[in-house]
Amino acid sequence: MISIAAAVGGFLFGFDSSVINGAVDALAKDFTLPAALTGVIVSIALIGSAVGAWFAGPLADRWGRLRVMFVGAVLFLVSSIGSGLAFAAWDLAIWRLIGGIGIGIASVIGPTYISEIAPSRLRGRLASLQQMAIVLGIFVALLSDAWLATSAGGASNSLWAGLDAWRWMFLVGVVPSVVYGVMALSIPESPRFLVSRGRDAKAASVLEEVLGETREQAEKRVAAIRESVHRESKPSYRDVRDKKYFLLPIVWTGILLAVFQQFVGINVIFYYSTSLWSSVGFDESFSFTASVITSVINVLVTIIAIALVDRIGRRLLLLIGSLGMAICLAVMAMGFASATTVDGALQLAPGWGQVTLIAANAFVVFFGATWGPVMWVLLGEMFPNSIRGYAMAIATAANWIANWLVTLSFPILRDMSLSLTYGLYAFFALVSFFFVFFRIPETKGMELEDMTTDFKVERRGRNRDAAATR
Repeated sequence: MISIAAAVGGFLFGFDSSVINGAVDALAKDFTLPAALTGVIVSIALIGSAVGAWFAGPLADRWGRLRVMFVGAVLFLVSSIGSGLAFAAWDLAIWRLIGGIGIGIASVIGPTYISEIAPSRLRGRLASLQQMAIVLGIFVALLSDAWLATSAGGASNSLWAGLDAWRWMFLVGVVPSVVYGVMALSIPESPRFLVSRGRDAKAASVLEEVLGETREQAEKRVAAIRESVHRESKPSYRDVRDKKYFLLPIVWTGILLAVFQQFVGINVIFYYSTSLWSSVGFDESFSFTASVITSVINVLVTIIAIALVDRIGRRLLLLIGSLGMAICLAVMAMGFASATTVDGALQLAPGWGQVTLIAANAFVVFFGATWGPVMWVLLGEMFPNSIRGYAMAIATAANWIANWLVTLSFPILRDMSLSLTYGLYAFFALVSFFFVFFRIPETKGMELEDMTTDFKVERRGRNRDAAATR
């Protein structure tokens, strides 16, 4: 239940990622926006997210995990209201930037907190709740978008209180932001943070209460945590620097892991799917329905990931996901290559519309069962205690920047060639397979205190599992 409360930030993450989906065409029409500026409005929240992620780690190490969660909730609340009442494109951009900062904070704090408070045997499943919350947020955003647009007869039409339906799409975000803020005030602080602040007795009490450990077990764990977080100086970004590689190799690994998760183009499906299917011949009603179906599939396959991540491990799931996504994206590229322009709109060749839609949903299946949750699991657990806050902030900021690049470039690439666009995403999915094969060891069953800066934990992890089995 504590992990679920912390993962509500992921819900805001997913909601914000997809609420723009149903509103983008309507707001572009209302504000008379060209394609490039539309991309800026959609993607500017991601810049805010990168900024929020960058500062989340240091603030969490200074103020504690829970206070920073609350700040994120307040920022998203303000953004939801401001975006819904925006009177111009620049005004909307500012509110989305503020909301992005809150989302960036939540994206760092959620997996970090869950990894720090969860027992090692359940850490993968509990950390995967972050992704479950993200996909539920996506689902609720798309469902509410579809319902509001249908109720008004179109996203551009007036609904309640004289406000257009697309404005209400943003205002719905008030509810989850309030829930997140309340929950952030009701859960215990991370024992790792408490030890870093010299509050060993409180940390031991949290471990007893949350994990059901005896006082002796809790004190031993606190001693191990104290040893892993001990330092002579205050934590800073200097701790992740490396003379040879500029950053520690493990931080570069985290950055690449985060970037590859976005460079396969997953968020194009959730930011632009309604617009995408409309652009290739499907009517608006079906486009909204297809987007909701895709989000439901994403929720269901995340349940599969939660069931498997602590059984077959992180590495194998990532490898399976990379190959599956590469194949599906290649099929989508071929499908869009068959498209022709009819009366100013793209039309897929007979049969390819259904094949492409199936491939898109299969892509979501492979992503949702593997890279979606597993990346957050790994980022939350792979870094040593002494650098976790800062390393997690850098890797998550990289994820948001990659997200921004993909989101900003898609409208332009779409106008050039959808086939080329999805072929590019397929290429990155294939490259991610080799990255995982050569750079990512298995971390299943490892204690956070055993993580090292060289990320060479595979043998020790197997030994620990064997000992547990004995």
